[in-house]
Amino acid sequence: MKVAYLGPRGSFCSVVAEYAFPTDKRCAYDSIIEVIEAYEQSCCDFALIPIENSTEGSVTMSIDKLFHDSKADVVAEFTLPISQNLLGHASKQPLELIYSHPQALAQTRNYLRAHYPYAQVQVMPSTSAAAEFVQQHPERPIAAVANYQAAEMFDLEILAENIQDSAQNTTRFWLLGKDKQRFDLPVQGQKVSLALTLPHNLPGALHKAISVFAWRDIDMTKIESRPLKTQLGQYFFVIDVVNNKENQSKIPFAIEELVTLGVQVRVLGDYLVYAVDEV
Repeated sequence: MKVAYLGPRGSFCSVVAEYAFPTDKRCAYDSIIEVIEAYEQSCCDFALIPIENSTEGSVTMSIDKLFHDSKADVVAEFTLPISQNLLGHASKQPLELIYSHPQALAQTRNYLRAHYPYAQVQVMPSTSAAAEFVQQHPERPIAAVANYQAAEMFDLEILAENIQDSAQNTTRFWLLGKDKQRFDLPVQGQKVSLALTLPHNLPGALHKAISVFAWRDIDMTKIESRPLKTQLGQYFFVIDVVNNKENQSKIPFAIEELVTLGVQVRVLGDYLVYAVDEV
């Protein structure tokens, strides 16, 4: 099997790909759009994309591209606790520049302000690109925010560990494909993700749509609106619901009721959620 993922090697997405597909062919792409398009063009069997971070919110590019331009199904979800670290070379000089991906810099903003108030931050395409740049300039007082794997890959010292501002910093990744796979990882639960497009002429449409789950005691873990790209003020909604034994018989009837209300429903996926060890 072949899996496409958001690269480069050393990124958090590559870590999940290596855990989930240790013996399969893995192919890195530079953008989420390229990853999904590789799957749509049958260049791979699966596509792995980041979908949400607990501190920074959804990766909107993933949701929008999947909804508007792809028919792929979500066949698995992986959750990865994110550990950010400050990587560099041993030096007595105070740091002048700190490089990383925008999301990593946002996740460590408070730490960097408190401990390196005079250092400027510089955006890089990825955390591993930042680590590689620091490796290539050992004479300069610079550092990178990245994971442990990047430290090993680029032979950098860990100047500070676990500098993320939230101890619960976790990222969700969706695996897109046709067939479900079982993975040798702990299972955290099972969910169904739906994309709902509401009718324009139904008063209280969102309230009524949510109610089909509420009165059936089906737990929703997420609801998010995204633009339909038709005209200003029109949205679709992504809803995640818990698909445990109690809900498995209820969810099809909830979807049926949504359809009778005039709601357009797309089942994005019915999948298991796997936990990946912290790296």
